[in-house]
Amino acid sequence: MGRLDGKATLVTGAASGIGRAAATMFAREGARVLCADRDPAVADTAAAIRAAGGESFAREADLADPDQARATTEDALERFGRIDVVYACAGIAGAGTAADTDLQTWDRVIAGNLTSKWLSFRWALPSMVEQGSGSVIVQASVGGLRGVPGIFPYAAAKAGCIGMARQAAVDYGPHGIRVNVVAPATVPTPLVRDTYASGGGAGAGMDPDEAMARVASVYPARRLGTEDEVAALALYLASDESRWTTGQTFTVDGGITAALPQPPR
Repeated sequence: MGRLDGKATLVTGAASGIGRAAATMFAREGARVLCADRDPAVADTAAAIRAAGGESFAREADLADPDQARATTEDALERFGRIDVVYACAGIAGAGTAADTDLQTWDRVIAGNLTSKWLSFRWALPSMVEQGSGSVIVQASVGGLRGVPGIFPYAAAKAGCIGMARQAAVDYGPHGIRVNVVAPATVPTPLVRDTYASGGGAGAGMDPDEAMARVASVYPARRLGTEDEVAALALYLASDESRWTTGQTFTVDGGITAALPQPPR
């Protein structure tokens, strides 16, 4: 018996990084998985799951677009008959400060990191209400909890994810629906590398590999996280093991949010 046996799940951002790791892990634990992403490589994720004996389908979609997000949910409902879990994991990089971020960048980053999260589960909620159960997992970041240099629009979006999830947990808890947040620190995903390359984050301006090494050195765990370590927390929140857990934000961060800044050596 897998921890998600028979559960119908929708994972966004499943083409790469943490989303791909979670989709694969959910399927390995018995879930049926609709993988969604605007990146055509999402088809590779679903194909790999099927090759391993799992049930998975891919849908190429921009979840920040209401029509595409709704159609993605309807596809999941048509294929599976229900939705038990939505992991809203898709996101984009967003470098800048309060003074140099232009409105176009702000709108794009908020759409990609906040609006898309909401639209990923908005149309699943009526089905979850009807069945009296469901788990929504929203991907945020420690950048939504602590200041990180040069990610102003991204941090604003991720903080918004936390408030949004908390409110949804209050509104939909009486219907048996749980809503929680996963907030990772630095994991060397394509998104993190894009953030560094665009001038944001603690490793901005450095070679990505050098940046990763330097950032890792200040973590109490003395290393960065892995995609599977974040996905494992999402798996717990998707499973019935967390059935009395809702409205919470869980950091997966190697201890960085517990640590005081260290002086330069």
